[in-house]
Amino acid sequence: MTSDPWLGGDVPEWVGDVTLGVDAWTRRETEVAPPEDEVTRGPEAEPESVARKILLDQLTGQARSRKELADRLAKRNVPEEIATRLLDRFEEVGLVDDEAFAKLWASSRQSSKGLARRALAQELRRKGIADEVAREALDELDPADEEAAARSLVQRKLRTMSRLDDTTKARRLVGMLARKGYPPGLAMRIVRAELSELADMPESEA
Repeated sequence: MTSDPWLGGDVPEWVGDVTLGVDAWTRRETEVAPPEDEVTRGPEAEPESVARKILLDQLTGQARSRKELADRLAKRNVPEEIATRLLDRFEEVGLVDDEAFAKLWASSRQSSKGLARRALAQELRRKGIADEVAREALDELDPADEEAAARSLVQRKLRTMSRLDDTTKARRLVGMLARKGYPPGLAMRIVRAELSELADMPESEA
């Protein structure tokens, strides 16, 4: 506990982390973080202060999973005991939140990369998100948005396939959707629909 005349008496130590976290999230993009070797330079640097600086830098402008942050601390040789204690504290004050991260990641990757649930689940697993947490995040995605994303992928790809026959187009398009995590049935249905629509289109518009 520390004394703060503005807050009126003793305040918990984690209040400082909240303040630093808000500063980190609102930091201007033009500000440049010091090189990593400067963070650890000097024999007087305390491991916990160094670890806290690493975490806040990692969270600047981008949410990250607890595993990503733990891996980063381990790479910088932060003792596991200190890393665990700080990550627990950051979770308590909401600076690390795997549930919120999973929802944000799934929504963003679906809209930006056109990924389907299966591919998103694999990505979340690699980032250390628990399967139950990942399922809850993926359940919030609208199936209609997933289908729309698949159609958009196929339509864009078709613009580069004008010289190919329909069989080759279909094979490549279904393969592309499979790599994005779409189930075979949905992939085939969308590809057939888009190829049929393209065939019915006047040649001048194709």
